[in-house]
Amino acid sequence: MSLDMRHEAESTANTRIEPGRSYGFFTDTTLCIGCKACEVACKEWNQLPAEDDKLTGMSYDNTRDLSATTWRHVAFVEQMDQGPDAVMPGLQSRWLMMSDVCKHCDPAPCLEACPTGAIFRTEFDTVVVQQDICNGCGYCVPACPFGVVDLDEVDGKAHKCTLCYDRLKGGMEPACSKACPTDSIQFGALDDLIQRAHDRVDALHEGGRTDAYLYGAPDTPGATGGIEKLNAFFLLVDRSEVYNLPLAPTRPASRTAPAFGTGLAAFAGLALAAVALLKGRS
Repeated sequence: MSLDMRHEAESTANTRIEPGRSYGFFTDTTLCIGCKACEVACKEWNQLPAEDDKLTGMSYDNTRDLSATTWRHVAFVEQMDQGPDAVMPGLQSRWLMMSDVCKHCDPAPCLEACPTGAIFRTEFDTVVVQQDICNGCGYCVPACPFGVVDLDEVDGKAHKCTLCYDRLKGGMEPACSKACPTDSIQFGALDDLIQRAHDRVDALHEGGRTDAYLYGAPDTPGATGGIEKLNAFFLLVDRSEVYNLPLAPTRPASRTAPAFGTGLAAFAGLALAAVALLKGRS
């Protein structure tokens, strides 16, 4: 590990966790080696079952996607070089790897859609589902623009990453970032992480990696459609869709507000028409 990476790892490990501040993850995909230590740490700490039924023999990716029992998912994207400069077209390739997780959006579409108050924003500015209040209605599932929230087949309730809420309350960093051996997943106060992320992009650009950019930080791709920022944001080197991240995530309120307003206007018009008709008959 380089001196710069060791410094970043030390600064992450020494983060003081205080209620009232915003915390999250900065995931640098250029540092991910696909070891899945984050997945294992997440499952062990949160006592989530393994999903060995998804082993296909077609990929190193045995979890395939986020679910009610997989709150961290390391994606493996193999890209074949079909360009004119390829020595053996179709045989050269590169791997893109990214540890995906709940984005803890601000504002959070899942929280806005929840009718029971089961989903709340914590004192650390993260988003958590309370299973003792969740009634399994599933409204939060389609509300999430990233396909993160899922209903468990066993208890029928919504589950997702809590950003290790129980660990934060105890002053400890989340299990996944603590287990990451390359510091690809960095935990900390959001203002510190955002500055660190911009510095990292600048350093990559100076080194010739001009394809590097941030996704989900304020005023970057991913923070769109009424979502001001993602508390878990990423450094990417290809189109967001390659990493299964939407180009322009939106909140359901943003998508449905005009239609809802039109529906209310139509309903009001029908009500006025009915009143006029009754008056005409009297």
